[in-house]
Amino acid sequence: MARQNKIDDTVLFKLADFFKVFGDSTRVRILHALMQKERSVNELTAVLSMTQPAVSQQLRILKTNHLVKSRREGQSLIYSPDDSHVEKILKIGLEHIFEKGGRL
Repeated sequence: MARQNKIDDTVLFKLADFFKVFGDSTRVRILHALMQKERSVNELTAVLSMTQPAVSQQLRILKTNHLVKSRREGQSLIYSPDDSHVEKILKIGLEHIFEKGGRL
């Protein structure tokens, strides 16, 4: 029998917390919008039909969890996915859903 790699429980708890961030549909909508192109908070509020405080709160959570990054452009902060891993995670999730006929 092949020997399995043992991962410390602390790492597995961190992984579970990481995936919990994806458990909120608003955050997933924001990430999906940012996959299309980088955007300001105002652009996100318009695209997602949400209030600025609601978008800002979710962006703070995404940024704290290293899923989005921001850069300053004049008076605005422009948000984008933190790195290619974020887009890969979303794309793999979407592929899984579509392969199952849009059902989970």
